[in-house]
Formats: sequence, C-alpha cells, structure tokens
Amino acid sequence: MITISGLTVRIAGRLLIENASLSLPEGAKAGFVGRNGAGKSTLFKAITGELSPEAGTISIPKNARIGQVAQEAPGTEDPLIDIVLAADKERAALMKEAETATDPHRIADIQTRLADIGAHSAEARVASILSGLGFDHAAQKRPASSFSGGWRMRVALAAVLFSEPDLLLLDEPTNYLDLEGTLWLEDYVRRYPHTVIIISHDRDLLNEAVNSIVHLDQKKLTFYRGPYDQFERQKAEADELQMKAKAKNDAARKHLESFIDRFRAKATKARQAQSRIKALERMGTVAAVIEDHVAPIVFPEPERKAASPIIAIEGGAVGYTPGHPILKRLNLRIDTDDRIALLGSNGNGKSTFAKFLAGRLQAEAGTVKLAPHLKTGFFAQHQMDDLVPEQSAVEHVRRLMPEQPEAKVRARVAQMGLATEKMDTPAKDLSGGEKARLLMGLAVFDNPNLLILDEPTNHLDIDSRKALITALNDYSGAVILISHDRHLIEATVDRLWLVNDGTVTNFDGDLEDYRALIVQSGKSKDNASKPSGEEAVSKAEQRKAAADKRASLAPLRKKINEIEALTKKLESSIQALDAELADPKLYEKNPARAAEKARQRGEAAAKLADAEEQWLELSAEYDAAMAN
Repeated sequence: MITISGLTVRIAGRLLIENASLSLPEGAKAGFVGRNGAGKSTLFKAITGELSPEAGTISIPKNARIGQVAQEAPGTEDPLIDIVLAADKERAALMKEAETATDPHRIADIQTRLADIGAHSAEARVASILSGLGFDHAAQKRPASSFSGGWRMRVALAAVLFSEPDLLLLDEPTNYLDLEGTLWLEDYVRRYPHTVIIISHDRDLLNEAVNSIVHLDQKKLTFYRGPYDQFERQKAEADELQMKAKAKNDAARKHLESFIDRFRAKATKARQAQSRIKALERMGTVAAVIEDHVAPIVFPEPERKAASPIIAIEGGAVGYTPGHPILKRLNLRIDTDDRIALLGSNGNGKSTFAKFLAGRLQAEAGTVKLAPHLKTGFFAQHQMDDLVPEQSAVEHVRRLMPEQPEAKVRARVAQMGLATEKMDTPAKDLSGGEKARLLMGLAVFDNPNLLILDEPTNHLDIDSRKALITALNDYSGAVILISHDRHLIEATVDRLWLVNDGTVTNFDGDLEDYRALIVQSGKSKDNASKPSGEEAVSKAEQRKAAADKRASLAPLRKKINEIEALTKKLESSIQALDAELADPKLYEKNPARAAEKARQRGEAAAKLADAEEQWLELSAEYDAAMAN
C-alpha cells in the first residue's frame, strides 16, 4: 500500500528523518510511535504531499485516497450529520447531480453508482459513527457552531472515518476523546477495511487496535510485527543484544589496536601488524544504543497529613447557573489515601465535579466538610486556563517565590522537567508536553494533600506517561483522576466513580466491566436505530454463526500461526548469527566461515522480511473476514 525508500526530511534546517525506508501492505494497521518532536507528524505531511522531502520517495497506488482529520474543526451553522455526509465528495456530487439530471442513461448510471457505494444507507452510517463519538440523536441535528472546539474535532474525525479513505492517517485522535470514545475508536480501527497509520501515545489503543508498530528513532523508521507490548519487548531484546555486541566489538578493537601500536614499527612483526590492520578494517564498529532519558515527574509529599475524610459531601449539588445544577444528590467521602478515577462520557460533568472538589465551584445545596489543613492541587484539562500566555515558566514560578533568589527559582523550574533553554519561553510557545510539566509543577507547588488531574496525558509521550505513573504511585496523598488512558487508570487507582445521570456514584467493578457496559450500551443504541420490522438474532444463533466463521477461517489462522513460528525461529537464528559475527576471532581464524555466516545471516534476514510481509497481509485478511 505504501512504500518509503531512502526518505530524508528536513524542517527549518533541522534533520528529522534521514535515509529511512518502510513498506506497509494493503490493510495494515500500524501504530506510529516515537518521542515528541521526532518527526511523526512531519512524516504524515510528507505522505500527503503537504511537505516535499529532501531526498527519497514515497510510493502510494495512483488512485488511492488518503484521509486525515482536518486541522480546522468545522464551526458552521450546518447540522453535524450534514457536515459528515458532505465528507464523501463522490456521494455528495452524485446526489446533487441526481436532482437535475434529465438524460435517462445518465440517471441510470447515477443511481447504479449510488447503489454501489451504499449512498442510501449513508445517513445510518453517519449516525452510527457520531453516536460512537458521543453525539446522541438530538446533538447530531444541532449546528456545529453550538459545540466547543474539542467536540468539533470529533466531528472532523467522524467526517474522515465516514469518507473511508484507502489510507487513513490519524494523529493523536484520542486527545479530544473521552474513555468511551476511545474504546469505540479502538474497535472501529481494528475493523477498518483499509490501511491505517495512527500516531498515538495511548498504550491500550496501540495494543488493541493495531497489528504492527513503526518506530521513528534516531531519524530511522523500524518496523515491528505485533502490538505495542510486543514491540517494547522486541526493542529491549534488540537493544540488549546490540549493547553486548558493541562491548565485544570494542574489546576486540582495543586488543587489535594495542597489538598494532606495539608492533607496527618492528620489522619482525610488521607482517602480523598489517594483517591485524586489515582485520580491524573488516571488523567495523557496532553503534551504541542511544537512550533519550525522560526527566522524572516528582510530586512532593504533603506538608501535613490531613485526617480522614478529607472531603465529605452530603446532599450536594453544583453547577454554573443558580437553580440549574449539573450534578446533584452527591453523597460522597474522600479519604486521605484514596485513589479514584472518574468515569463517564464527556458532557456528563466530570470536569465540573473536579472543579467542585478543587474549590473552584461552590455547592448550591447540601453540605461540604473539608479536613483542617487540606491543600488541593489541580491540573486543568485546558492547559492555558491556568497559565498566563505571555509569561515564561520562570515568571510563573517567581510569583510563588517572590522572596527567593533567581537561582532557586530556576532550580524549581528545572525540577519540573523543563530544559534550561525553555525556561524563558512564553507559555503560549511551549509544546503541549512542556505546558503539562509546568502545570503539574504549579499544581503541586504547595505540597497538596489532594491532587486532582483532569486529562493530564493529552500531550505526554509514552515515556512521560510512565514517569507520571511512577510519580502518582510514589505520592502519598489522595488522587482524583480523569483520563481516557486506561493504562494510567489501571496502574494508579483503586476505586472508580461513575459520573452519569446527573450524579456521582461508586462503580462496583473494574475497567473491563466498564468496557463491557459501554459496548452493551452501544449495541442497545444500534438496535434501537434498526427498522422495527427487523428480527433480532438469538444469542444461540449468534454463537453458532461465530463458530462457523471461526471454523471457515481456521486454515487461514493456522497459516498465520505457522508464519509466526517461522519468524520467531528466524529471529532466533539471526540473533545467534549476530553473536557469532561479533566475535573478532572468527575473522582471524576462519575468514571463510565468517563469510558463510554473513551469507546465512543475509538469507535469514531476507526470509524474515518476506515472512513479516506475508504475516501482515494474512492478518489483515483475517481481521477483515472476522469483521464482516
């Protein structure tokens, strides 16, 4: 589907991608990972033709349609459903022409083509996509201008999904989705019938929705078969093997260089010295594994431990307009060691509840009791809400340390993980990840007993998310967390509260139970939208159909398993050959054997590449068959 050869891309003089190559077959689902700023979004621009590479080629089938989420969210007065329908340009053009066409032959052609592309079921498909992204039936009829920017971006996502391009490019799509929308998107991408490349730092999305990983590191593209967890293991094993090979190579080179230096000038040893010089040239060098260390995230211990409960609410109600509470019937308590995640669709009041707990909204009814000496730290979802755009990180911190010398102020900013060259940059010009670190540092500046985080991972890469997990688990205060990142929730909290139906209640279950609830709710919505005359298929019949499908696909599944076994065998063989070829003694004692081992390694690598491509093609075929 897409072949990249010798690609080099430079932005404003900065080299981001150098002589990189990659091949993805039709139907591949690839997660695209790498550090923030490595050049992932830049590669998307090169693929779409928005940016011209310095060297190399990107080959895509001539008539293939490429789709990505529009950078500008729609803000017109058109209803959402009409905006999404218009994304299918061919359908829109044919429907318009059908209204004015008079030639019987042309009318017949138009109607045939409309039938071929499923034009008359398009509204139902749009409604299903919008529903999955959180828009109910009434919302779908509202104008786009009545929604906030985050919700409009969901409309832009719905539009590109509905247009169903041959190559779908998604750049951090979960940043403007809630947990429910993320779960829906995982399932949608997994069943998508064409090729998908998705930039994401959401570990669960990369484990559930894709069948391969493309890693952009050190300006190169490397393909890995399997989901993210498998990539991480393979990468760690490859790095360890490379470091061992480098250590052996360095030791051998040092030994040879020492011999050459000692005996180069001696006539009796000159011949041996020349022999070793040639051996040294043949040996080459093994590159070191370069690790980009992420600055840790540190949440200081509470200055004073508050007595439980730190917050007790009885009959509480809160909202923005007097007399119209968003949440009511609140009867909750938070203890000093609680770790609680808030679940519920966007718009149900999670952020409202978080602001209420942080003291930014006052109760309209009921009683709220706070423990003495309670301090609360709050991380806002919309980052610039709590930052002064024109002020730098140093200026933000200096306001909180007016009596301290400049060195201590800058040392405090450094503890937040901001590089020295970024300390004086205005907040509006910082990257999303840099703003997040600054906000977290400001939120915990006074050593709070309660830390409230509203979508803290939106601009953090995977390694920074790991640092956040470590920080939360080391922190001894109470935590309230809102996040669409299931991995973060599962790794840091032990209680779940559901924000739904205008109140907040304890959710008795885990995230898998909640996922099942969301999936079942989605099915109920789909069933409700079906024609009343359609008969429901019994569960027994569904199970039988599923069993029949699995049986018919068993030979394909067997072939996939055989290829997986072959790739593991080839990978082990290549590792063993690499270990032998890293031994300098092999070249000295038996050059012919070394040449044979090198030939075997080349053949194994070629077989592995063929096997991986075949695995991708068959896996895509299997996934498509299971989805139908």
